[in-house]
Amino acid sequence: MTGSSAERANDKASDGATVGARRRTDTGAAVLDVPVIDISGWDTGGGTGRAAIATAVDDAARTVGFMQIRGHGIPEATVRAFADALDALFALPLEEKEQLRAPSPDINRGYTPPRTERLSLSLGVPAAAPDLFEAFNVGSEASDFPGLDLPEAQYPANIWPSVPGFREAVGEWCGRAGGLARRLTGIFAHALGLAEGYFVPFTDHSLDVLRMNHYPRPAQETTLDRDQMGMGAHTDYGIVTVLWADRVRGLQILDTTGAWHDVLPEPGCLLVNLGDLLARWTNDRWRSTMHRVLPPTDDTDRVVRRRSAAYFHDGNWDAEISCLPGCVPAGTEPLYPPTTVGRHLAEKLAGSRAGRSNENAHREAARLRAAGHD
Repeated sequence: MTGSSAERANDKASDGATVGARRRTDTGAAVLDVPVIDISGWDTGGGTGRAAIATAVDDAARTVGFMQIRGHGIPEATVRAFADALDALFALPLEEKEQLRAPSPDINRGYTPPRTERLSLSLGVPAAAPDLFEAFNVGSEASDFPGLDLPEAQYPANIWPSVPGFREAVGEWCGRAGGLARRLTGIFAHALGLAEGYFVPFTDHSLDVLRMNHYPRPAQETTLDRDQMGMGAHTDYGIVTVLWADRVRGLQILDTTGAWHDVLPEPGCLLVNLGDLLARWTNDRWRSTMHRVLPPTDDTDRVVRRRSAAYFHDGNWDAEISCLPGCVPAGTEPLYPPTTVGRHLAEKLAGSRAGRSNENAHREAARLRAAGHD
């Protein structure tokens, strides 16, 4: 985040979008006020309203890389049903959840036990200890796109638990979050001066994944060193992430000075952040922001339970990503070489899930090391 944006605590963009600013909690922790953007008028508003929303999105994408979306249209009943389904899954005994693991870490589906991933390896940066979270992943299947003959290795079948109502609630959430992600890509295109449907050919059989995360409360009351990672530092891999999360301290994002800031979602909002592929497309005009999750704590630093669910809208596995027109200054070369969605995701997932350090994330790794990571 640029220094000028950090100081604009009261600066407002039209349509209710507030530029991010630093503030302090009662405990002295730095909190970043991620801009709130109401998109409810995008489909019905005129040119002026759309321009205001697009301008607010562009400002957030340039300075923070995160935004809070209000007016997303997802009913509260859908949120409650999804949260109940998530609770029911993670309440299962560990031995039952272990039966839901994918046969290989290269298959990005099913259950992930605590202390089996190191997210920082997706950047090629070793972690001192494995991450504390447990997770469950579902995503796009080849059968979702009949007639395209997509490879099942890229679009594997989901693993569903025998939890009553789980598949229905999770399926409903995926439909809603995926719809929001696609709506946002239309807004992104407008903000970048592109045709609103520009990203459709890159996302019409998108490798979307929903990752449900659980940071369980310890069996006995305890305090932890917050340098132990609930989830290690990383950037998201794809185009855009739609995040539902408890309003519990833990999520932090990295600014351009190397400082970490707590981020708390506002009531009724969904957190949205940009992924690596948008950074590549825009030649870093838009930020794929480094973030991590410390062991979730209350105001007295006692470890508490936290839940989140990240819907990753990642693009077609065979789509080639190269710099967008107009994003490379005259006389310079793009910051990133062209890649495909499938190749990029495979390198990232090999680090986080399979423990094979990603050797092609030099720019992202440099940011993390500059922040003091060993």
